[in-house]
Amino acid sequence: MQNPAGLPLMKSIPFLDLKAINGVHHERLTAVFDRVLSSGWYIMGGELKEFEQQFAAFVGVRHCVGVGNGLDALALTLRAWKSLGKLEEGDEVIVPANTYIASILAITENRLRPVLVEPDPITFNLDPVGLKNALTPRTKAILPVHLYGQTANLTEITAIARAHGLKILEDVAQAQGAFHCKRRAGSLGDAGAFSFYPGKNFGALGDGGAITTDDGDLADRVRALRNYGSSQKYHNRYQGTNSRLDELQAAILNAKLPFLDIENACRRKVAHRYVSQIRHPDILMPSIPSDDTSHVWHIFAVRCRRRSELQTHLETNGVQTIIHYPVPPHKQECYPELRNLHLPITEIIHQEVLSLPMSPVLSDDDVDYVVRAVNSF
Repeated sequence: MQNPAGLPLMKSIPFLDLKAINGVHHERLTAVFDRVLSSGWYIMGGELKEFEQQFAAFVGVRHCVGVGNGLDALALTLRAWKSLGKLEEGDEVIVPANTYIASILAITENRLRPVLVEPDPITFNLDPVGLKNALTPRTKAILPVHLYGQTANLTEITAIARAHGLKILEDVAQAQGAFHCKRRAGSLGDAGAFSFYPGKNFGALGDGGAITTDDGDLADRVRALRNYGSSQKYHNRYQGTNSRLDELQAAILNAKLPFLDIENACRRKVAHRYVSQIRHPDILMPSIPSDDTSHVWHIFAVRCRRRSELQTHLETNGVQTIIHYPVPPHKQECYPELRNLHLPITEIIHQEVLSLPMSPVLSDDDVDYVVRAVNSF
């Protein structure tokens, strides 16, 4: 029996099989659940403390603060800098124009002004040249996003930031475990913001996030802000919020952390197969960076001018794909003030990108099938 593209043995390849990904850790996670349930302590306990210590060591920083999700990790860092007098309302924060909306929401939530900069068309990450051109006297911070799992050029971005006295907040939601110049993402700027959404390379079984930094004052302020503005129970020094990584999610992350580098290596293997074996004149492939460890392939995004046709072809042949992202931030209804920005590179990327299945549990046969399906387009 053959499918419409003439491929033998019709298969169904999901974009991301979270059941299979977490199934690898089934016994460990079951033991974790039993341990946390039996402890009777579910918020701000030993599991969180252990995770914060372990993840700080993994990233290579002095401090980690667990929070409720990745958006809060970004927003609370900016809020803490405002509280510490490092930023003030109306300051400009430079951010790549093709990022996910959360990066922008964190800026505007703090009444700061997002300045959207076109990405490098090869890596899709923040372009240092565009960053330089966007600087103004009101620029106070840079929010580089390690999009799709590849680190931004923090060497050049840091040089620019230091020359102009700017803060760097890394958005590491898609790049847990990636390196840049032998340092982990999340240790390259003044702070790093992580999401542990279940679909991430390093995902919990619910929402979760963390902030990493070497700045003790920043870490202490975020710890208070995440907990109603309190570092001592019933004494609220700041107007804070409730954004705490709970004990169960912290324990789950503790159990999965030793396997993150192994699973990222599996993703790299899949990416290398895709890049070397997919050959189609209408499909633009991402490139493998010279430093292979700088990319953890959270998303494998190709570009195609006939994206809709390609997606339909793959769906017909059992290959699920997703578009990251169909609408750029400056075209979202919630930001009418950004709608007239001229960002042609960003708009083309959002019109053409299509993400192929990518995970550490894709078998060689699965990858072969995806490759044949794409090449038969």
